[in-house]
Amino acid sequence: MENAVKRGRPAKAAPKVAVETTEQPPAKKSVAVKRNIPNPLAMPTTYVTVNGRGGIVLKIRNSGLQYYDKETGNVRQLRYAPMESSVFADEQSDNPVLEQVFFYDKMIVVPVNKPNLKKFLDYHPDNQANGGKEFKALNLNEDREAEIQDEFLVHDAISIIKSKSISDLIPLAMALMINIDQDDLSVKRALVRYARSNPQKFLDMTTNPLVEIRSSVSQAFDFNIVRYNGGAVVWYDTNKVITSVPTGQDAKETLSRFCMTDSGASVLSEIEKQLAEIA
Repeated sequence: MENAVKRGRPAKAAPKVAVETTEQPPAKKSVAVKRNIPNPLAMPTTYVTVNGRGGIVLKIRNSGLQYYDKETGNVRQLRYAPMESSVFADEQSDNPVLEQVFFYDKMIVVPVNKPNLKKFLDYHPDNQANGGKEFKALNLNEDREAEIQDEFLVHDAISIIKSKSISDLIPLAMALMINIDQDDLSVKRALVRYARSNPQKFLDMTTNPLVEIRSSVSQAFDFNIVRYNGGAVVWYDTNKVITSVPTGQDAKETLSRFCMTDSGASVLSEIEKQLAEIA
């Protein structure tokens, strides 16, 4: 009898070992967004009256106008004739047909296909750019830029209010004549309102060293460290003169400015020392 052939179990496959790779996936390329920005040269020019001049209709002068030509050094007569190739009388035909220019509802929009009219208004002596007082070209880009810059200033001012502690904000509030005898939130709210109404002045005040000094001086008067006495600021306890106050000047403002000088440095130091002891 033949020996039975023993059949073993099939050998297990070796486990797969994950192979780490240092290759990075290709960076995703950002696709630039296509924008259809109007060409400013293809946009009409808008002129508006200034200082509320004009009503429903305003007629612009078209006779007796002179323009100083810087290139030639000559004074030239300016007039608008839509069928002529120039706005200068010496370059027009013998019998030009003049046309009156009107502003309706305090404005006129000049399309690009009327370059003659645009040049006439640009050179016109009543244009604010030429020293006139009747009208001006409306620059939308400048207006938008000014609006954006103002928004940035407001953001910067409010960021300062948000980041500073109330103790740091109190001197600023005092300098801005804000009532500090109210809760912290009310003081901050008043500062925010001021920052929105005049952001540039607010930011200037935050870096003005006189603000902190005014705060200390004001408290010095409130806590009887100094006082005003007959044309001078004196120490409350000794009645010794610190500085004289010119006629018509505010005693607190005078002392504040005095404390910014070399002579007043020791006075400010003493005031701050006494205020610290009171606190």
